[in-house]
Amino acid sequence: MTVIQNNVIINKPIGEVYTFLADLNNHEQLMPENIYNWTSTADEARFTIKNMAKLALKISQRIENKEIVCVPSEEAPFDIKLAWRLEEQGNETRATFVIEAQLNMMMKMMASGPLQKLVDHQIQRLKETLG
Repeated sequence: MTVIQNNVIINKPIGEVYTFLADLNNHEQLMPENIYNWTSTADEARFTIKNMAKLALKISQRIENKEIVCVPSEEAPFDIKLAWRLEEQGNETRATFVIEAQLNMMMKMMASGPLQKLVDHQIQRLKETLG
């Protein structure tokens, strides 16, 4: 299992960060430019990663003010789980974005860099969007 993660401190209460992340409609704001054909509801999102793959994700678990977990709702190129984990730190919130992917050695070499860039980009965009 390949685990890719990063975290950031958001200067907002945990409830506000959780409410934003719990609605997949908001996640389009966190995506890099190479994501297009975005469609979403509060519970599902579909998009295309330029030159890579189409993905359909659904929220499989919500634990209020703690964690939001997304898994593929259709067949994906590999097993993957995306999770936002939140921790209260006074008036601020530590948001950690974790991608767990079942990658063979070849896929790991090809996908690890882009997945790390995606995690880093989403963390940065969350900070810019919510402050």
